[in-house]
Amino acid sequence: MTELDRRSGILLHVTSLPSPFGIGDLGPGAYRFVDFLASAGQGLWQVLPLNPTDSAHGNSPYSSSSAFAGNRILISPELLVRDGFLAESDLQPTPAFHDDRVDYDTVRDYKNRLLDGAWEQFRSRGDRDTFDRFCQSQAAWLHDYALFVIIKSEQQGAVWNKWPEPLRDRDRAALDEICARRADDIARVKFEQFLFFRQWEQLKAYANSRGIDMFGDIPIYVNYDSTDTWSHTRFFKLDAHKRPTVVAGVPPDYFSKTGQLWGNPVYDWDALRETGYRWWIERLEHVFSLYDIARIDHFRGLVAYWEVAAGHKTAQKGKWAPVPADDFFTTLCNHFEDLPVIAEDLGTITEDVVEVMKRYSFPGMKVLMFAFGEDNPKHPYLPENYTEDAVVYTGTHDNNTIVGWFAEEARPEDKQRFFEYLGGEIHREEVHRAMIRLALRSPANLAIIPMQDLLGLPASARMNTPATARGNWSWRLTPEQLDATPAGELAELAAQYRRTPS
Repeated sequence: MTELDRRSGILLHVTSLPSPFGIGDLGPGAYRFVDFLASAGQGLWQVLPLNPTDSAHGNSPYSSSSAFAGNRILISPELLVRDGFLAESDLQPTPAFHDDRVDYDTVRDYKNRLLDGAWEQFRSRGDRDTFDRFCQSQAAWLHDYALFVIIKSEQQGAVWNKWPEPLRDRDRAALDEICARRADDIARVKFEQFLFFRQWEQLKAYANSRGIDMFGDIPIYVNYDSTDTWSHTRFFKLDAHKRPTVVAGVPPDYFSKTGQLWGNPVYDWDALRETGYRWWIERLEHVFSLYDIARIDHFRGLVAYWEVAAGHKTAQKGKWAPVPADDFFTTLCNHFEDLPVIAEDLGTITEDVVEVMKRYSFPGMKVLMFAFGEDNPKHPYLPENYTEDAVVYTGTHDNNTIVGWFAEEARPEDKQRFFEYLGGEIHREEVHRAMIRLALRSPANLAIIPMQDLLGLPASARMNTPATARGNWSWRLTPEQLDATPAGELAELAAQYRRTPS
């Protein structure tokens, strides 16, 4: 039920924005990027998940302690000064941050100090009514999240199933004791969420006023060590000791002989159905308050998912488990007047997934980087094989950059097919521009270009290399690179291929 206007946009995570504070944030750099998008004739800004991240999980935005909370280190110091929560002098001293990479540990230490000051300022003379209204509006998740953060801190970071049983099992008296004893600290966690969502709401409103829709991303699964699992154990396949009986992954395929063992707890769909899928509805209501359109990562897991017995070292010995997909999506469609969802349908997709996408009109994805394999001219990622209800990418956050792909990954025969498709060989410095043109002139109604591809950056600028634990999620756009980005050229292409926002 997602109808797509013909538009194009840029994929750039908030952490990658220029800023003086070691990481992109929701402040002036974000507003400047919105202005760039508008001047370049773009209608979409796609970001990765905005949820909290931590070093224990490689700072991945797809591995979070909450499916609802915002990432506190994305709060803008400059907007805290503007809004009276800090003085300009509070921002000093500033560590020697890198312009082109995020040092997450240094950023966290710095932001913690600033947020300490903002909280003290708010406690002394802040607007409690606005804060209280925010807490009431987010009551479905906010208090549990704040409790989780504080208890986890008291338990020296232990996974929640290792907490004392009364806390693990959410005994009311035990939770009440924590709430009374740590009331101020719990309020401070909520205050940080208030700041994050206040700044995000203002940024989204500005983007929308300039004709830019915000395009978000929804990880299908949640972490085991998350407030979501702790707060809603009945919705996951756990044993009597609250440990997972099975975990998520994908089976062996062309890319991996042992499959991928993700380790997330899998949903108990019978329990979810008994509640009318209340948790998923609350999650999507929250998502659609943040974004105008959203991609569901690993969409096929909402039709059937691969589950592996807990304790296995690989994903080989798993099985497909069904999801009541028709009942689930019919319930969602009856609840939401519009369901602006993009299905991430990359990899091996079975006919049952295709049928669900068709039945509920969920657009899928096409990735040009994969289009020049051996099955040309029938490859589904070649532009002439697209339908309008699709989203085309030159590449995604999990891929190499186009320049890196051409230099390091494309085989000679892939390059030859690419040149034949273009009608002749081109210089390697023009490869990313040729790919962008292919995406923009394709039939797909949405075309998304990673910022690294727009700039023609090498493999060192890629955002994530799957199955590697270090070095991911840290790339940043420098102010000089943004200044050098050809906004006028991109605006001309958007007009030429009828993608300029109305």
